[in-house]
Amino acid sequence: MITVKSFCFNSFEENTYVLSDSTGECVIVDPGCMMQDEEVELAHYIDGHHLRPVRLLNTHCHIDHILGNRFVASRYQLGLEIHEGEIPVLASSDQVSKMYQIALNPSPQPSAYLKPGQLIKFGASELQILFTPGHSPGSVSFFSKADQFVVSGDVLFERSIGRTDLPGGNYDTLIESIVKELIPLGDDVVVYSGHGNPTTIAAEKRFNPFLREHAQNF
Repeated sequence: MITVKSFCFNSFEENTYVLSDSTGECVIVDPGCMMQDEEVELAHYIDGHHLRPVRLLNTHCHIDHILGNRFVASRYQLGLEIHEGEIPVLASSDQVSKMYQIALNPSPQPSAYLKPGQLIKFGASELQILFTPGHSPGSVSFFSKADQFVVSGDVLFERSIGRTDLPGGNYDTLIESIVKELIPLGDDVVVYSGHGNPTTIAAEKRFNPFLREHAQNF
């Protein structure tokens, strides 16, 4: 069984996730730690629970989701894994940091690319990679069939969806990703989003205003 631990980091209130199981191995998803105290908080949890990080994953590469990439990669000697479509987004991070006046510890370049349908394996667990673009061009989500949850990045939120007005975003593509990739996972699946509270597929089918007009496709 996978334990999901979330942290709310940086001024964007981004959700960073550590996924671990009984073997002690874990994966770190979207480390957004920007300040030293946030780095300490993340490391304290990992080291205090005697976890062994084995993968560093980004759902997408908007700046609030990559601020801690360098710290995690360096501390735990991990290569960064992203979808290839996120290379331009990652490359723009320095420019974006200046626009927001954020001190950026530059992210390492990816050491491997995430492929839709492949499995992320750690310990006795696995996550399926789902291709869910629209908020960003190469956004992916991580689905645990065994534990019935999905880490969706900024694709689907509680009663909302990700922005599509940023470079590489597309509203129709985002809705298609939700309808074709996330909704079919099942009503009981818990959605761990990149911001805000967890939700479920059932709740979003019923209450999400962005999905009501597409209910006939569920």
